[in-house]
Amino acid sequence: MRDLRIVFMGTPHFAVGVLKKLVESGANIVGVITAPDKPAGRGRKLRGSAVKEYAESQGLYLLQPKKLKDESFLAELKSLRANLQIIVAFRMLPEVVWAMPEYGTFNLHASLLPEYRGAAPINWAIINGEKVTGVTTFFIDEKIDTGAIILKKEVVIEEGETAGSLHDKLMEVGSELVLETVLLIAEGEVKTEIQPSAKELKGAPKLNNENTKIDWTRPAMEIDALIRGLNPYPAAWCYLENDGERLKIKIYDVALKLEEHDHEIGTLFSSKKDLHVAVENGFLEIQEIQLPGKRRMKSSDLLNGYSFDADAKVV
Repeated sequence: MRDLRIVFMGTPHFAVGVLKKLVESGANIVGVITAPDKPAGRGRKLRGSAVKEYAESQGLYLLQPKKLKDESFLAELKSLRANLQIIVAFRMLPEVVWAMPEYGTFNLHASLLPEYRGAAPINWAIINGEKVTGVTTFFIDEKIDTGAIILKKEVVIEEGETAGSLHDKLMEVGSELVLETVLLIAEGEVKTEIQPSAKELKGAPKLNNENTKIDWTRPAMEIDALIRGLNPYPAAWCYLENDGERLKIKIYDVALKLEEHDHEIGTLFSSKKDLHVAVENGFLEIQEIQLPGKRRMKSSDLLNGYSFDADAKVV
């Protein structure tokens, strides 16, 4: 059995679940690398990453390099004498970093590679209506998410699944997969599979203002999938035109009601308790919404103090 000295690299909450599992398993974590503190909140005060908060709570040795090729960082990383590096939701590594440890550097990715390579695999699996996704561990190489696969595990995407609920499931399953991978490496029993170079692969590009906007002319099922795939973050958005104003709003949850109608797409219908949008093959009931400067809330709560005129619509 190999004596592993592990450096862990990660930033968001997804990575914390994996790091926590490693710590609780007794793994020898000799260092944790995470992003530098960033301004956050209305006061724009510097805030550390979720991984930083957990690492400090456990007394783990922490590094927050601005540049991964910086000579002082590389010297400090080398001084940790790690023989294995584990990467979860971090940035792209230069070869001088990923090639450093004797037993390699492996990554946990939240999809069944080679499908959904990229920054947002959890979101895109739901947006695209997949029924199954999963997690993969693989050795890092010079490209993004293309290295030799070590292990995979499937996870079913349930009806009504959101990015938030799927994130938590994949974090738990992924944590176990990382432990299994570490054990194989410790025992010297790793067998890898080269990723196929298929031409038609589904990607998981970074989410931006364009690909998170709701197109109300799309089929209702597609709109529902987009909204669930962006809930809770960064949230699907559109414009609300009401009472002479044009507001950028976020929508977190809808319910589909299929029925024939002759209303203009995007027309809003409101009562004291509910809010509906006319779509191609029925109506979508908006159940959770956020207006500019307001908190996320149930539509029924919004309707207690906000009114929609007869010509209100979303675009």
